[in-house]
Amino acid sequence: MTAKAEVPSAASALPMALDAVGGDFGALPNVEGAVLAARAGVSVLLVGDRVKLHAELGKYAGSSGLPLEVVDAADVIGMDEHASDVRSRTEASINVCTRLVKEGKAAAAVSMGHSGATMASALLTLGRIKGVDRPAILTHLPAKSGFTTLLDAGANADVKAQYLAQWARLASVYLRVVEDKENPTVGLLSIGEEDHKGSALVLETHALLRDMHGKTLNFHGNIEGRDIFLGTTDIVVTDGFTGNVVLKLAEGEAKVLFGWVREALGSTLKSKLGGLLVRGALRGLAERMDPSTYGASILVGVRGLAFIGHGSADARAVKNALLRAARAHEAQLIPKLEAAFAQK
Repeated sequence: MTAKAEVPSAASALPMALDAVGGDFGALPNVEGAVLAARAGVSVLLVGDRVKLHAELGKYAGSSGLPLEVVDAADVIGMDEHASDVRSRTEASINVCTRLVKEGKAAAAVSMGHSGATMASALLTLGRIKGVDRPAILTHLPAKSGFTTLLDAGANADVKAQYLAQWARLASVYLRVVEDKENPTVGLLSIGEEDHKGSALVLETHALLRDMHGKTLNFHGNIEGRDIFLGTTDIVVTDGFTGNVVLKLAEGEAKVLFGWVREALGSTLKSKLGGLLVRGALRGLAERMDPSTYGASILVGVRGLAFIGHGSADARAVKNALLRAARAHEAQLIPKLEAAFAQK
């Protein structure tokens, strides 16, 4: 089982705001992904250069009849520019997206562009949920049990124990609300399962999570790196530096592993014949391990839905990101997170 990205059971009245010019490849995959999502029933506001986006939309037959609308934004923060530019470049596409959410004109902001700029724009425009000190990037990794939810995946390199405890609560609500996982388990990433092992940060966080067990979350205890892919716990909390290393390591290893498999299956005539027999199974495995399957990661802790994808995202990833955003909106994730943090 993978994290759900299917079509919401009922189409949202509000569209998703897509930074349609962000990412390594600009409008091309964003527009195609938006068209695919619109055909699946999700309304999308394509934010970016009006002329370019209309020209790109014109390539898709029947797009004029889909729930798609272009919102002009002449500026875009490039992948090699500074995240701090969001403060001065108010008409940049990502800022327009988050403003649309703030003004109630869009349900979520989705971007495959500059991740730092997306985080900064979401935080500056939407603000934080009361009781949350720092938002975190929540992502899904394929695991033996289906998927494991990891956070922080890169928003905060330097953290405090209270941040990790808050993220554990945010992730617990997210999984209950969006993924229908009752009482999800929380694991704290460490160098050993024993309570006394780990850095000063881990030891302090462990004490906080242990105290919260049975009250606001279900704390399993410390876990090690191998447990992430074994699915030992539903949620893994760690600092953003470590979490980002884990994420990039997993993605890199998956590419290398499949490269080895392709080489092995193409090395001899016998292996080529065997490859034909297992092609379907390998395709399913590749699907589970492909980041495009999960679409984008949510920035949890801000007072609005914001999703951050890979700069190299293809149309399938954009589509799945938009579907995931629509599901989170339909599930009323933000009001439920705010309600959970209002309870002491």
